[in-house]
Amino acid sequence: MLAVLLLAGGARTWVNAEQARAVRAGTEAAAVRSVLFIRPEVARGERTLTLPATLRGRQEAAIHARTNGYVKAWKKDIGDRVKQGEVLALIDTPEVDQDLAQTRATLQQIQARLELTRTSLARWESLRGSNAVSQQELDERRSAFQAAQADLAAARASVQRLEALQQFGRIVAPFDAVVVRRHVEVGALVAAGSATANRELYYLAQDDVLRLTVAVPQSHLDGVKVGQSVSLRLLERPPLKLAGMVRRVAGGIDAATRSAQVEVEVPNAGGQLKPGGYVEVGLELAGAGPTLFVPPTAVQFRQDGPRVAVLNEDQSLSLRPVKLGRDLGRSVEVIEGLSADEAVVLNPPDTVQAGERVRASEAPKEAPKDGPKSARKG
Repeated sequence: MLAVLLLAGGARTWVNAEQARAVRAGTEAAAVRSVLFIRPEVARGERTLTLPATLRGRQEAAIHARTNGYVKAWKKDIGDRVKQGEVLALIDTPEVDQDLAQTRATLQQIQARLELTRTSLARWESLRGSNAVSQQELDERRSAFQAAQADLAAARASVQRLEALQQFGRIVAPFDAVVVRRHVEVGALVAAGSATANRELYYLAQDDVLRLTVAVPQSHLDGVKVGQSVSLRLLERPPLKLAGMVRRVAGGIDAATRSAQVEVEVPNAGGQLKPGGYVEVGLELAGAGPTLFVPPTAVQFRQDGPRVAVLNEDQSLSLRPVKLGRDLGRSVEVIEGLSADEAVVLNPPDTVQAGERVRASEAPKEAPKDGPKSARKG
């Protein structure tokens, strides 16, 4: 009887242990997360970096007055084409004219005094030869002659300065251009060196060839070369698509923006482009290698930067910091921290831990909409 009781008790203990193990195994299995993973999309070939820019004339200049006076007439209006040296406006300069007349009269007086001192010096030199005058008196006459020569040079310089100011009454075009703005009216006061009166009279732009400047990020600068072709897109209806060429690349990087200035030259012989217009510049990044893209839902953003959950071979997770590039909406460019053959978890929970084991299955592939080709739109 005792043996039967012991056998029954042992069987009961074994059944309870098996049930406990089954419950524990079920609990552990239920605690394992089920996740979906994807492989990063790989975009190969060149990429296009799109940046906003403003068109500028090859040469541009704001024309100001260099003399005081009143506007007597203006010859050119907005939209007119002008040649180098062509008169834009005329300024009446009565004060300069009076100063010039007075300085010319002073010049004549000095010339007369110079002739007198020259004659006197010659006479005293002859008298000195016969010891009729002292050396001191001769030196005084020579000094007076030299002073008259200096006064004559100063008077001539003053006349030339005023004549130049008088010529500044003719406002001329410094180069072939089109008139962009005109801020001049007959009778308006203009003054050189005055913050209020010396306002801009004209603004000219040379529009046969235009230029624009874009700030290219440091990460893309190696793909930009002098002489490469650039696509332009104008937001017209329908949009105009044109082409330009990279003419200059800055020799340094702006420490504030981590970008470098790139200048593009745009032919405009037909005049369809206007200085000051907005365009979108497409830079083909030469030598661009494979680029990885993942869905935005695969990226976690933390205070120390973005990261992704990578599935290891033993079904555990690694939390990998990454560096992101362009955001294309349905996909995000990953510049650093990920390789093409790694599995990335979709929608990783906020509570996910490094080293946590999961039950993973690959997400079904969707029909490509914003696939690698969209990488060409910067």
